[in-house]
Amino acid sequence: MKKAKSSPAKSSTALARSLNQVLADSYALMALTHLAHWNVEGPGFFALHTAFQTQYEELFTAIDEIAERIRALDAYAIGGLGTFNQTAGMKEFAAPLPQEGYVKHLIAANDKLIANAAKARDLAGDVGDAESQDLMISRITLHQKTVWMLKSFLK
Repeated sequence: MKKAKSSPAKSSTALARSLNQVLADSYALMALTHLAHWNVEGPGFFALHTAFQTQYEELFTAIDEIAERIRALDAYAIGGLGTFNQTAGMKEFAAPLPQEGYVKHLIAANDKLIANAAKARDLAGDVGDAESQDLMISRITLHQKTVWMLKSFLK
């Protein structure tokens, strides 16, 4: 039995919804990474403080790219702290934590973002939107590298 194709409007709406999920995840991850940057302490302070800053600054730029891609699809980007928090549904943490605690929480948050970006990538591929697919591939690649670096710190 052949799978019924969805209409272009439905496909575009589903893709925009999926990209908005990645937008919310990215915003939540940026805030969590910033929290870790402010509060990390201990023998690895300088390395983690610098790494976390690099990560949250990169996320800030990426958030704008993702939101603008949503607009390019003639959809609207979500916004507002409450909306981002509710949509992302990421587990928050509070300071103080040991260095390893921040790192473990950020690994889990990056993994969640990777999973949702992969869904958006696949949906973009299904509807033939190579530009959105390319954006999600680049986000996944960056977050996989971040997870590798964070896990390396724990060894």
